[in-house]
Amino acid sequence: MAVYFFYGDEDFNIELEIEDMKSKLNPDFISMSFQVLDNPEYSELSTALRTPPMMFGNMLVVINSEKYFLSNKNFFEDSELEDIEDALKNNPEGLDIVFVVKLPRDENKKLDSRRKLYKILSKYNPKEFPSFKTYKTAEISSWIKLRAKKKGLSLKDDALELLIQHIGNNLREFDGELDKLKLLAYPEKTVTKKMVEEIAISNEDLFNLADLIMVNKKDLALLEFKKLLDKKHPLEILSALQTMIRRWIILKTKSNLSTFELSKLTGQHEFVVKQTLQKLKNTKVADLVKLQQNLFETEYKLKSAESIDLISEVECAIIR
Repeated sequence: MAVYFFYGDEDFNIELEIEDMKSKLNPDFISMSFQVLDNPEYSELSTALRTPPMMFGNMLVVINSEKYFLSNKNFFEDSELEDIEDALKNNPEGLDIVFVVKLPRDENKKLDSRRKLYKILSKYNPKEFPSFKTYKTAEISSWIKLRAKKKGLSLKDDALELLIQHIGNNLREFDGELDKLKLLAYPEKTVTKKMVEEIAISNEDLFNLADLIMVNKKDLALLEFKKLLDKKHPLEILSALQTMIRRWIILKTKSNLSTFELSKLTGQHEFVVKQTLQKLKNTKVADLVKLQQNLFETEYKLKSAESIDLISEVECAIIR
């Protein structure tokens, strides 16, 4: 079979590629034919590279390898690297090996090509998965159209434009929104701008909620929250609000940067960044951080089953 080397800061595209490879395995034996190892030590890695599949067909082994490349020192001794290289040259029949390095998003980190392991793996089907730049809307549009087609959908141009304005360059979020739009559009297969408006919590809605919290109009904030509940589950509102607050904190603390640079940092279009900075002009970073902490604590309580009253917990986070 073959050895592959996938790396980059667009982890969702890496996951899609691996899922496509996984889909070709015998589904009756998937628990035995698909294996994921997280930065295994030399002995475990060497065994995995040399173990041929059993009677259940081809096998796929994914090696998450971040520590091999992002640590300050070499992970393997020279003799171990020689053995790893020998194992890759003699890849067993029916065994696919995928080395994966997911880089931190928007940090412009690159793999050190001087490392011996990099030189070894770069001989075996290397493929980089970079995240899309927010200003390259044509590339983002092409990706969305292709992903929508796989889900049996097509999007009108104005619907596509609004979706990109709303999300930016977060492919995982695009994929989730497409799943929701598919349900909303059924039995039709074309997504319209009205459908996107209906299913997405707009930035304006979240601004209204956050603005009311910031000026201490907690009663009106709760009313705004209840209005949002007509459109979304409380956990979706919580997640969307957390994402927005995180971006706001970046914009406030990095306000010395250009709007173009801030666009790259937050994954938003430049014109959205300009609008947001204007609206945040009188907002204090300390207030944003406090709200972020409240929302984080609420999410932890809900996910750890410390509380099961979703709505009340989010309301408490808003008025604290």
